[in-house]
Amino acid sequence: MRFPSHRVWSCLHATRRLHGARTVFLFLAACLWALAAPSGHAADRPVRILALGDSLTAGYGLAHADSFVPRLQAALDARGDAITILDGGVSGDTSADALARLDWALGDKPDAVIVELGGNDGLRGLDPARMEQNLTVILDRLQRDHLPVLLSGMYAPPNMGAGYSQSFRAVFERLSRRPGILWDPFFLDGVAAHPDLEQADHIHPDPAGVAVIVARMVPLVERLARQE
Repeated sequence: MRFPSHRVWSCLHATRRLHGARTVFLFLAACLWALAAPSGHAADRPVRILALGDSLTAGYGLAHADSFVPRLQAALDARGDAITILDGGVSGDTSADALARLDWALGDKPDAVIVELGGNDGLRGLDPARMEQNLTVILDRLQRDHLPVLLSGMYAPPNMGAGYSQSFRAVFERLSRRPGILWDPFFLDGVAAHPDLEQADHIHPDPAGVAVIVARMVPLVERLARQE
């Protein structure tokens, strides 16, 4: 645990005015307790988690109330969790697009971040190596800012071929092994290839599909919030 240097110095300086070993001990114990209290995120406000993503986060083709962020927020509220989800989803975004708007997305000062990207890179057949570069820069920035990260993985569309799909998936497997990353292997797990949970495009979840995603993500988001 790291304490702000100016607060440490103030405590140590104050002990010079005290007399008696017991008095100094009790004063230092009180100081250390105070220093251990959170100095950034206030304990009495919700943990703010940014959902940085594409149309799967933004809720393409759905009424706003049926989309991922409002449904996730409702599920967390129902459990009494002091967590606020910030909507950072933009339909059509590739990993490069998300990187380009990262500073703007972080403007709301989140305490942690869900990263859900890569679907549009795969749909457009973009180079997986470039996607990895973009996602690496995003994760580097978030971790440099000491923001806990939940990385949600993606698969390439099967029509892109086995070689492309393997290279694409390997990107997420490598990124998932970064220290400190909380890993969700597949954002559409339990929804992809289930027509009764998909919209007519067989890409985006319908309201029932969103419910499946949210049910799986809630424990991960709660765990992410505890890392804040």
